[in-house]
Amino acid sequence: MKTVGYAAHDTDAHMVPYHFERRALRSNDVAIEILYSGICHSDLHTVNGDWGPQQYPLVPGHEIVGKVIEVGPEVKDYAVGEHVAVGCMVDSCQECDQCHNHEEQYCRNGMTPTYGAPDRIDGTITQGGYSKHIVVREQFVLRVPEALDLAKAAPILCAGITTYSPLRTWDVKEGSRVGVVGLGGLGHMAVKLAVAMGAEVTVISRSDAKNQEAKDLGATGILVSTDEDAMKKSANAFDVILDTVPVKHDVTQYAPLLDVDGSLVIVGQVGPLDEPSTIPLVTGRRRIAGSLIGGIQETQEVLDFCAKHNIHPECKMIRPEEVNKAYEHLAKGDIAHRFVMDMSSLEVEA
Repeated sequence: MKTVGYAAHDTDAHMVPYHFERRALRSNDVAIEILYSGICHSDLHTVNGDWGPQQYPLVPGHEIVGKVIEVGPEVKDYAVGEHVAVGCMVDSCQECDQCHNHEEQYCRNGMTPTYGAPDRIDGTITQGGYSKHIVVREQFVLRVPEALDLAKAAPILCAGITTYSPLRTWDVKEGSRVGVVGLGGLGHMAVKLAVAMGAEVTVISRSDAKNQEAKDLGATGILVSTDEDAMKKSANAFDVILDTVPVKHDVTQYAPLLDVDGSLVIVGQVGPLDEPSTIPLVTGRRRIAGSLIGGIQETQEVLDFCAKHNIHPECKMIRPEEVNKAYEHLAKGDIAHRFVMDMSSLEVEA
């Protein structure tokens, strides 16, 4: 299948049009015409080589919403014309305990990311959603509920599940006290989801510039992390804190905000942090943990949850040719929305 997308050809992260071919359908494959593709901060990190060497050309994108255009003969759950989604992974071994536990993201043999990794069968490098088409194993295709706006649903496949999974794992519910560090692409989804779960949510930020924005999302407001008095008064105030900051930073300042047995969960930074002090951990039986997206079952769950509670990411729609401008915004700092590309303008060569 001939298709077209936007690819990086080296670590300068400059995206250019790229014509390539998708594999012929295997018996359990679903071919999808991509309608919308979200842009994630991790796309920029990956194509920059921040997380290790990459094979170029590389088509990023793991927030995908589209329409089924063809299915393999063994596909049972999807039909041509249905609206579907693809998230951060497209395969796993399906045999280990983690896969059987519906947590394919922790596959013992390594899950296959949507882009930049060898296909489990033929070894070709997977290419992602900044493209017109994609071919995906049926078990890693998700159904988009009718109640969701297709144009705004794509970031749920990453920003949504990345924040939903730890909220579920740490049993956030009615009455839970949740802090969210940062109000960017991940943070604003964390607030919306936690509020819908019944939690009391506070955004933790270096300034109160986004205070009204936080309240509009359902949070009580902002705790300013640079205000020493306010931080001291908020000691033991949270059961769970989601840290969505995507760069190296100091997490020690947040630990005293946790109550006994509270958890600070890292979902933003993939890489080094400033050296933390163990004092607030030991003295309050607090913990620092991490969380990686969610399994396919849980990703379907968050799509259904968002549909039920009318939760959509804050999105700015752009054309694919504007991707480099979006990357410039991401590189400058966290923004309180997600860029989503309308892929309708891409045309495949005959």
